[in-house]
Amino acid sequence: MKICIFGAGAIGGLMGAKLAQKGDVEVTIIARGPHLAAMQKNGLILRTDGAEIVTRPRCVASAEEAGPQDHVVVTLKAHSLPGAAPQMQPLLGPETTIVSAVNGIPWWYFYKLAGPHEDHRVRSIDPDGRVWDLLAPSRAIGCIVYPAAEVVEPGIIEHTYGDRFTLGEPDGSRTPRIAALSEALIGAGFKAPIRPRIRDELWVKLWGNLAFNPISALTGATLDVLTGDPGQRGVARAMMLESQAIGEALGVRFGIDVDKRIAGAAEVGAHKTSMLQDLERGRPMEIDALLGVIVELAELTGLPAPTCATVLALVRARGRAAGCYGA
Repeated sequence: MKICIFGAGAIGGLMGAKLAQKGDVEVTIIARGPHLAAMQKNGLILRTDGAEIVTRPRCVASAEEAGPQDHVVVTLKAHSLPGAAPQMQPLLGPETTIVSAVNGIPWWYFYKLAGPHEDHRVRSIDPDGRVWDLLAPSRAIGCIVYPAAEVVEPGIIEHTYGDRFTLGEPDGSRTPRIAALSEALIGAGFKAPIRPRIRDELWVKLWGNLAFNPISALTGATLDVLTGDPGQRGVARAMMLESQAIGEALGVRFGIDVDKRIAGAAEVGAHKTSMLQDLERGRPMEIDALLGVIVELAELTGLPAPTCATVLALVRARGRAAGCYGA
């Protein structure tokens, strides 16, 4: 089996290192700059459970060098995908899957989703339909990422917690291709359950991110402060209830209630959300994939989302002012 990690930062590096360590999968990592140079020189180094593991996956700079794959794991941020889709074409053979390990609502979300919105293209994350056209949704396998990891220096990944990558086909079936991928990930030491309703789990993860990320970017609060302050918690809760109604209108089943989801975030403690980290480091913020898409889906379903729309306007303005969003 050939597995390519496209955009191998922290999560992609974690997955690639563990797969390469197992040794029965041909792993190719596509990266760039000092990170690529370090991996080519010293190998991909993974620090986990108090140990330092050196692996030697194939590390290249382009899809042309990598060639066709069985599975392409995409760990880019959603806003990078339209620009990356044309570059990925040399990786795609007739049966290649694209494993979408991307935060937020993915480009394939409405593919084979029975109902009035089947095959709707989500413009918040795929404005001109390029991703849908170039990365056909029939190739997609959903993947919900739970581990936390960080690139502590070029070529070195530090894994802090978590070992689960939940998988699911858009139509909920258990296909040979997803079974083979799950088996490969389990063999590498991960939990990789296959869910018939992958969108439900996708929404539960997004549910917190769509509120906590933008609020933290506006206030600078860590999760413990955000969830403990009545004002910020109230705004987050209102956003989550608005989005829950939207998700349920699209057929999603929420397995927990909103207060339990907030409590789960509070337990993480003094953690800076990824959007706050991006803002502080001057990097592009995932505003549209996490919140812009919710406002778009509110319009699609005809449901009100005034708190989400207000916070979206504010965090977009904050991002623009910092040079972390838009032109």
